[in-house]
Amino acid sequence: MEQNQTVTRMPLIGDDAPAFEAVTTQGTIHFPEDYRGKWVILFSHPADFTPVCTTEFMTFGAMLEEFKALNTELIGLSVDSLYSHIAWLRKIQELEWNGKKGIDITFPLIEDIRMEVAHKYGMMQPGASNTQAVRAVFVIDPQAKVRTILYYPLSTGRNFDEIKRIVQALQKADADQCATPADWRPGEDVIVPTAGSCGTARERMENQNDAQYCLDWFLCFRKESK
Repeated sequence: MEQNQTVTRMPLIGDDAPAFEAVTTQGTIHFPEDYRGKWVILFSHPADFTPVCTTEFMTFGAMLEEFKALNTELIGLSVDSLYSHIAWLRKIQELEWNGKKGIDITFPLIEDIRMEVAHKYGMMQPGASNTQAVRAVFVIDPQAKVRTILYYPLSTGRNFDEIKRIVQALQKADADQCATPADWRPGEDVIVPTAGSCGTARERMENQNDAQYCLDWFLCFRKESK
């Protein structure tokens, strides 16, 4: 006998970020309508009152103004209840770790008991857990397009400097029509688009200057002001 199953395809890079309405610790949000014109980091964590998640929220909370300076908003999610979220965030304010103390989490944390948002974003992965979301990170641009997807196992805390660097690199690429090399940081040289013809490649190699240089015809850099 055939059984009907609903299969949800997780969003991929370049896709429209799935829309949702959700109850959060900062009230009801409507995504993406409430975030038009903003970059968004939507991230999930396995559960409230868990050690790794606690260190992650303390870190995100401490870096909140750094992300806001990048026109980037944070949205957290787990499958716990709103009351559990509130109790946990209050407890976080009392903790001190790694130079962080009295962290007040003011970005929204989604209540997702029915796992509706988590399923839309592929945050529930049976190989890891049927009851907890994995550590997923979605970087979403101001047009509500998915630009980066990161997944971490339950046991591994995220690298928040890298998450910030990803946003900076995406914004740089969009603004200047360039690419960023390995380990790029703001202020470092960027990669110009690959030459589209033999003539352009030859011209680049023959006309290097103080602003642009090439290691070979396919790998050319533009110098950035420090």
